Amino acid sequence: MKIIIADYLYIDGKYVENLAIAFDTHIRAVDTPENLIGDYPDAQLIRAKPYTVLYPGFINTHVHLEFSANKTALKYGSFMPWLDTVIEHRDNLLKDCNNEMMRKECEQMMRSGITTFGAISSFGTELQICEEVPQRVVFFNELIGSNAQYADMLYGDFLERVQASQSCDNESRITPAVAIHSPYSVHPVILQRAVTLAKQHKMPLSTHFLESQAEREWLEEGSGEFKAFFEKFFNTSTPVTTIKEFLHAFDTYPTHFVHCVQANDEELAHLKAHGHTVAHCPRSNRYLGCGRLAIEKLGELDLPYTVATDGLSSNDSLNIFDEFRAALMMHHQAPIQQLALKLIKAATEDAAKALGTNGGTLHVGKDADFALVTLPELPKRAEEIALWSILHTREVDALYIEGEKYV
Repeated sequence: MKIIIADYLYIDGKYVENLAIAFDTHIRAVDTPENLIGDYPDAQLIRAKPYTVLYPGFINTHVHLEFSANKTALKYGSFMPWLDTVIEHRDNLLKDCNNEMMRKECEQMMRSGITTFGAISSFGTELQICEEVPQRVVFFNELIGSNAQYADMLYGDFLERVQASQSCDNESRITPAVAIHSPYSVHPVILQRAVTLAKQHKMPLSTHFLESQAEREWLEEGSGEFKAFFEKFFNTSTPVTTIKEFLHAFDTYPTHFVHCVQANDEELAHLKAHGHTVAHCPRSNRYLGCGRLAIEKLGELDLPYTVATDGLSSNDSLNIFDEFRAALMMHHQAPIQQLALKLIKAATEDAAKALGTNGGTLHVGKDADFALVTLPELPKRAEEIALWSILHTREVDALYIEGEKYV
């Protein structure tokens, strides 16, 4: 048993003084330091540095590790030119992205306080690293393929990858999951089979959705920049589904919808009505010219969202605090203190609910996954700690996963 004492604990969206946590692999008690020391006299005592806030471990719900080799190969600024360069440089980027590189990025995520992440895997190449790293990984095996002629073959490959993630060593912290690439890239027949598979095995489910205006034009009108793309690479000029058809495929199973930048009010209301959640990737959306997710509309609908970095194919780091700061600047119309609090909640409690993990809060019975953030001085007002945490943190002071210290 261990007892950790910090100046503030982040609990239920508030910053509370004079509380400590007793834990082993899970949180066993939350009480005053004096009471916990009395209850567990033999526990190892851990005193954080002055001006430290104890957070539940942060959760990055959407990451593509497979493209971690990208630095300057892909073209930013607009979605379709970016996608063209993904096709052009994909093979070299995948070849250059070795285990050492992916391990380094996972370690950098840990240093920013990320104890859990959702890995979107198109090829399964990062499974070994995800088994070996200390973090908890929700391993989203991604299904892609819009050509009916190859549907069975593509689904068979997808099933093999799902089964590989299901057979991971019990000591690894892997949770098998399913990802649908997007409405424009997955045929409805195999889409429904994959959703059914996720339901049968109670696996987390995720999908990209309406990331760009080009996607919306293609799905609604069969026109725009995607038309030339599909004609060039796939010899087709007709979308395989509509926005409504795609949405209804997920009506019976809660799903994490990624981006949603171009989703309209009706579509967002549909997500809320069917228990779905949204992953917000501010820097990726900005770098690819996709627009701004209207988080104020999500708030009006009480539609939960998480904050995620996406991958290095559309970002410059996997640091969750970099993402928070970008969100503060992108949503300049929002009151900054309230937004800071919401971003912290989005990457802890709301993210845990979206991925179905046993973390995200400092409550008894939750996983002992913590991130300790040390501020430069004692805050004058407790209600501003969320903002100061975001503005002053590049790396956390310490990080625990399942009760063991890794940073």
